[in-house]
Amino acid sequence: MWYFVAPEIVFGKGALQALDELVGQRGLVITDARLVELGLVDRVTSRLARAGLEVRVFDQVRPDPTVELVQRGVVMAQEFEPDWIVGLGGGSPMDAAKAIWVLYERPDLEAAEINPLVELRLRQKARLITIPTTSGTGAEVTWAIVLTDAGEGRKMGLGNRENVADLAVVDPLMAAGMPPVLTADTGMDALVHAVEGYTCTWHTDLTDGLCVKAARDIFRYLPRAVQEGNDMEARERMHNAATGAGLGFGNAWASLAHAMGHALGAAFHVSHGRAVGILLPYTIEFAACESPGRFAELADRLGLEAGSGEGGCRELAERIRELARQIGSPTNVAEAGIDLEACEARLEKMVDDAFNDSQILTAPRSPTYDELAQLFRCAFEGRDVDF
Repeated sequence: MWYFVAPEIVFGKGALQALDELVGQRGLVITDARLVELGLVDRVTSRLARAGLEVRVFDQVRPDPTVELVQRGVVMAQEFEPDWIVGLGGGSPMDAAKAIWVLYERPDLEAAEINPLVELRLRQKARLITIPTTSGTGAEVTWAIVLTDAGEGRKMGLGNRENVADLAVVDPLMAAGMPPVLTADTGMDALVHAVEGYTCTWHTDLTDGLCVKAARDIFRYLPRAVQEGNDMEARERMHNAATGAGLGFGNAWASLAHAMGHALGAAFHVSHGRAVGILLPYTIEFAACESPGRFAELADRLGLEAGSGEGGCRELAERIRELARQIGSPTNVAEAGIDLEACEARLEKMVDDAFNDSQILTAPRSPTYDELAQLFRCAFEGRDVDF
């Protein structure tokens, strides 16, 4: 038995107008200070006010939000008592909003206790709206929550089907101002979601099509979005592809590149999209040696010509590297400006963290401890994976 969970989704240019129709008394917007400066928060708060809501803004979210930051947001929620919580931004503000919402509703829980086995009984106090301002994380439609445990120096994968948003507002105009680097990093994140959602061992008939469509559009439109930020066709297609990939992998699972990417990002503060984008081709090559089937099938559906089996699998990995080069993204850890000696010094912890990450459960080929260490080293140096 499988579940497919999704919020109501309003999408397309002008989708933000849906906020005018909200019914409620108070709205708490969870976001970051940069979006306040850019005026994107005002676009949202003005529409909430138009709907008759009293509005307060928590703008303290930073990349890789910590449990401590979430607790500060919970305090504001408890004082303000909103009936709508709005997560506005990239993955970090939306993940923080989900966690703040859960702990506002369930003050008896610790953040680490938010998991699929707990009955949360949400929506007694508030409901959740997600509004992405980047085209990549898919957090607007998934129930996953990634928080950083600062004391342990690791990322925690949390979440429960109940904490999926009630409404996702997917308006490409909210992402139109992204600079090229952010467009590239978040676009690679969306591609990893599409590829891993299709190839993980929990893929389903209902998620496969979403992932294939998203991957096709990302290969086609991401270079245009990076090179010409005012290309609104590319912006809209990328925004929709990110949401489609989010629905796909969010109702299947991610895989090895995410497990490794969480560990790399926590160790060196590499952005999530950049970390998983670097690692994806190496994990595909690792699968090529023993379990190429789903990757080769995806390569065929994307129109690549290497055929079935290992050849198709490796062509997919190379095509992803070509896309990364085209948009100016690194294809190995060294190109990301990270010292290789520092990587080696932290390798043992990264391997441990990746093994303890829930995303490793659905890898088509499960690595041993030594193989995972080798895989990290290949990604550090840019070496082909042949084991």
